[in-house]
Amino acid sequence: MSLASSMYSGVSGLMTYGQAMNVIGDNIANVNTIGFKGSRSIFADVLAQSVSNGSASMQIGRGTTMQSVNLSLAQGSFETTGNATDMAVQGSGFFIVNQGTSRYYTRAGEFILNDAGKLVNPSKYIAQGYLLDTNGIATGSLVDIDLAGVQSQPKASTYFRLGANLNANASSGTVFQSAANLYSSLGQLVTLTISLTKQTGNNWNYSMSATTSGAASGTITVTGGTGTLSFNTSGALSSPTTNPTISITGISGASPMSVAWRLNQTTGGTYGDMTGYAATSVTNALTQDGYSTGTLKGLSIDQDGYISGLFSNGQTQKLRQIGLANFSSPWGLTRIGGSLFAESASSGQPVLGLAMAGGFGSIAGSSLEQSNIDLSTEFVNMIQTQRAYQANSKIITSIDEMLTETVNLKR
Repeated sequence: MSLASSMYSGVSGLMTYGQAMNVIGDNIANVNTIGFKGSRSIFADVLAQSVSNGSASMQIGRGTTMQSVNLSLAQGSFETTGNATDMAVQGSGFFIVNQGTSRYYTRAGEFILNDAGKLVNPSKYIAQGYLLDTNGIATGSLVDIDLAGVQSQPKASTYFRLGANLNANASSGTVFQSAANLYSSLGQLVTLTISLTKQTGNNWNYSMSATTSGAASGTITVTGGTGTLSFNTSGALSSPTTNPTISITGISGASPMSVAWRLNQTTGGTYGDMTGYAATSVTNALTQDGYSTGTLKGLSIDQDGYISGLFSNGQTQKLRQIGLANFSSPWGLTRIGGSLFAESASSGQPVLGLAMAGGFGSIAGSSLEQSNIDLSTEFVNMIQTQRAYQANSKIITSIDEMLTETVNLKR
């Protein structure tokens, strides 16, 4: 092996460590890139040659080469952002985004709702997830997460509880009125007015009527809305011992309502809401289970990847579930820029799933995963690479001096 050819060992070192510095520089440049996964250089020696008829004890290497650049999948730390649509994966899995014709994968969960109501990343690619059935279970295949026009469906009232005191000292014929605000199947406000008239003793007859808000038409009929409330000497309700059921019909466009007035517990005894004490008649509480339709006011994302909406009617409802993907060899994914990865022959096909299931990690809402780059490690690697580069340059200068001495032998 000639001295001239020995220079190429040094040249291979310069080229290899120059490439390694590119990897280190890329890592350091992306130290603040959300969801960035760093890389590390893997070196290998160049195939040796034998200088003694194939003898294994006389093999001389011909320098170094960069064998591969491996992706580091170490978990990055989390940053709390306060933005409800920001997400981070704790553990295995990648978010899935749709570019229109292709799907890509990312650990960067910087998502916002665009003007069309779709959840998009900074590159305007649409996050992928699943629709939910009536039980809140993900169903079907991956779809764009689209929250445009999402509303909370109304719920018809099926019961109410009225808390009131009826004055035991009131004169016979005294009328006290209270009202319960209920909702129809269409979300219309139905005001149920309860008129209570004092009888002899501590007894009150009640009768009910109903009206609706807005431009609802039709004659509203209340059936079962009459009866008597009786109180014992302690002012506690003694009759009725069953809960009256009130039927309300004639509400324009809505289904007939069947509403229970919950006076008594199913386990026995009264709730204690209605009292007949010798004090001013007053309404002090009302609870019921219906509500009107509501518009979307806010979002939240839980560890299972459920996107829940907070609506103007006070209700919270699960809307969609974030989809995740993983690969047999995520180290084989192809970087395409924009914090995105594409599948390749080396990575294998994506395995789709949901957070907290099938080996996938959990999702942290209002959080972002920071770069997994450790600056102190990168600086140490930089120093080592720089010194290695300098050492390889010395090989070339040393060989050059040796060749100079060889040329000078003729003098």
